[in-house]
Amino acid sequence: MSNDPLLQPYQLKHLRLRNRVIITSHEPAYPEDGMPKERYRAYHVERAKSGVALTMTAGSAAVSKDSPPVFNNILAYKDEVVPWLKDLADECHEHGAAVMIQLTHLGRRTRWDKGDWLPAVSPSHKREAAHRAFPKQLEDWDIARIVKDYADAAERMKAAGLDGIELQAYGHLMDQFWSPLTNRLQDDFGGSLDNRLRFTFDTLRAIRQRVGPEFIVGIRYVADEMLAGGFGPKEGLEITHRLKNSGMIDFLNVIRGHIDTDAGLTDVIPIQGMRNSPHLDFAGEIRAETDFPTFHAAKIPDVATARYAIASGKVDMIGMTRAHMTDPHIIRKIMSGQEDSIRPCVGANYCLDRIYQGGAAYCIHNAATGRELTMPHDIPKAEVTRRVVIVGAGPAGMEAARVAAERGHEVTIFEAADKPGGQVRLTAQSPRRHEMISLIDWRMSQCEAMGVRFQFNTWAEADTVMAENPDVVIVATGGYPDTDILESGNELVVSAWDIISGDVKPGQNVLLFDDAGDHSALQAAEVIANTGARLEIMTPDRSFAPEVMAMNLVPYMRTLQKQDVTFTVTYRLQSVKRQGNHLQAIVDSDYNDGKRDFQQSRLVDQVVINHGTLPLDDLYFELKKHSTNSGEVNYEQLIAGQPQIVSSNPEGKFQLFRVGDAVSARNTHAAIYDALRLVKDL
Repeated sequence: MSNDPLLQPYQLKHLRLRNRVIITSHEPAYPEDGMPKERYRAYHVERAKSGVALTMTAGSAAVSKDSPPVFNNILAYKDEVVPWLKDLADECHEHGAAVMIQLTHLGRRTRWDKGDWLPAVSPSHKREAAHRAFPKQLEDWDIARIVKDYADAAERMKAAGLDGIELQAYGHLMDQFWSPLTNRLQDDFGGSLDNRLRFTFDTLRAIRQRVGPEFIVGIRYVADEMLAGGFGPKEGLEITHRLKNSGMIDFLNVIRGHIDTDAGLTDVIPIQGMRNSPHLDFAGEIRAETDFPTFHAAKIPDVATARYAIASGKVDMIGMTRAHMTDPHIIRKIMSGQEDSIRPCVGANYCLDRIYQGGAAYCIHNAATGRELTMPHDIPKAEVTRRVVIVGAGPAGMEAARVAAERGHEVTIFEAADKPGGQVRLTAQSPRRHEMISLIDWRMSQCEAMGVRFQFNTWAEADTVMAENPDVVIVATGGYPDTDILESGNELVVSAWDIISGDVKPGQNVLLFDDAGDHSALQAAEVIANTGARLEIMTPDRSFAPEVMAMNLVPYMRTLQKQDVTFTVTYRLQSVKRQGNHLQAIVDSDYNDGKRDFQQSRLVDQVVINHGTLPLDDLYFELKKHSTNSGEVNYEQLIAGQPQIVSSNPEGKFQLFRVGDAVSARNTHAAIYDALRLVKDL
């Protein structure tokens, strides 16, 4: 038996959990037609195989039709969900992991124009800022209906063979009853704390009548809203004691804060640059006050933090949810003494932000997550060893090198800089985003351990590459900023990269034109604003920074608003010209029907442009004529996860591919995914 606190078993009622690490409820938005089908099952099974004690599905499964799936939630109100969940639970159980599911009614945290177009409901008409629906105030028959829906859903979960359920009570309907901010009912369900908790306990009684006393029922709940007019820790502790003393709850999963705004959500689930485990001590206070099974998760990104949470007795089970999206094999690696090889979560939050934009959760660091049916987490060895040359040591090149080395190939990387990283190294110059460098550091350590040969400070020409006598060449040279976008005056502007890198000092009165909407513009804006300069960020889009997405936008806004930065949308920079010691920026709009008299001008001392990148592709085009495939990629084979077999040039000497921004301006995840799906079959 290991002495590691994380590897100690835990007895929860009749259920023996094999260690202290759980994956808390989250919705990666993988359901199909509201059902957790093969893709969803493969995602959880991969983590069960690694040794996690408990994996919780759904965040959250909808119990009612008027709780439509804004996050592509599992539809727990349908009988057909039972066999799908049974398949998932059975396969996870085969690998020794327990399985639970989170049930909820979203209340106002949804939209009326989703699902069956039913009105959102809540104990008041107050709109949630994040989802914008003005809810119907609940009537008595709504409450009775939803209580029954919870009980029906719980019965389905038991029939599916799950080990238990967790009720969601932060930001959703259950705690919308709890909070004075969102409960304006004047009947038995509003006013006093007794009344505000009535819906919860009516629901718990109905559930227990259906599933019996042995089935595990827990609650993930807020014990301090940290919001003016809401309930604080004193009332939260009273709610906690009432939940425990009801005899109907088997565990508490504690959070703190509110999620009705992007800023509030980001404080509950912090991202990179924010403090690790910010609510762990608070959860520990609840555990100490109640002496009751207590779970917790909120930016527990590494094993050391998780180990401390258990060893200190702050909680009984610790959630490492985003960490397991990055590396599903954390427990296996701890048990085998390979803790140093764990792929670290960098807190980029690409996973969650994609969900809130209506997409599926993908990890910026691990392109196999969510693609377990087609992409491997463990790379198999190739039958034949080949000589692979990679040009460029950014995220695409480093991933290509890692995967090729895992396949057993001989790998050489040429990199013009003195260190690996590419654009990620530029990104990591921001103190708040410094964690991004772990994307490179982890791959570098993996490559070094497998004998990849690096040649830094080397500008690779075609002759340099061909002198290696390669079987495969992968061009991962990235891109360079595209600032040549104006009618005139392109020579007078600088790029966002120039500002971030420090190659150009910020001016005192700056116009930043952002036509890409990604992190580069806002990182440059932070650098400029922090000097005290006057700054206007302009975009032709109807909203600024659309590629940054909701939760990642929060820290930027907290910085930029303090510096009184001006944000201008729907205007386009047309040209720049000198005017004395200043620059005159001519501004137009896509909405002006081509009328030149609509134009405006700005008098500034610096113009910064962010318009994505153009590929550094000269080497690729030099090598095309020497390659067996002329650089061609068969997309059908690529999508199907099959080896590339194009052979269009009988005079060619090697296969040639390019990946990442050497193809076109995209993002870090796309670069890593390019490399993984091409190289996994070499």
